[in-house]
Amino acid sequence: MKIERRGSALWYGGFPEGRGSLSTESGALDDHYYSVASRFDRHVGSNPEELLAAAHAGCFNMVLSMVLAEARLTATELQTSATVILEQQFANFAITSVHLSLHAVVPDADPLVFRRLAAMAKAKCPLSRLLNAEVTLDIDLQSQWGAPAEAVMHASS
Repeated sequence: MKIERRGSALWYGGFPEGRGSLSTESGALDDHYYSVASRFDRHVGSNPEELLAAAHAGCFNMVLSMVLAEARLTATELQTSATVILEQQFANFAITSVHLSLHAVVPDADPLVFRRLAAMAKAKCPLSRLLNAEVTLDIDLQSQWGAPAEAVMHASS
């Protein structure tokens, strides 16, 4: 199976005063503003790294949901945030790492089995495999809503 998805970018002007807009085929982004200032100085607008972070978190959640289903588990909630690190290396910039942080509510999940399943999902996630960067994962697993602190597992893979 081959799936194609499209996004586009429009840019006006030079660097660093230029600005542009980002759009997606689905319309999720429609002429969404971005600029050098929104990328490097946290000004209003988006940037490629935050879009990649959101896409990676969404991809990971979807793959983890599939991996959990294969293990006959169902998450009540998977809340993942991704932090993309963009660093200057000599004259170029590179995405050097991505850190995923997962809060999961999964009834009846054994913490050790869940950690293995989450690591498997991280490895299977197409965006994790695309990136030439270290991808790390922290896990906070609860078996039910409002579980006591002793039921919370923190892990790093």
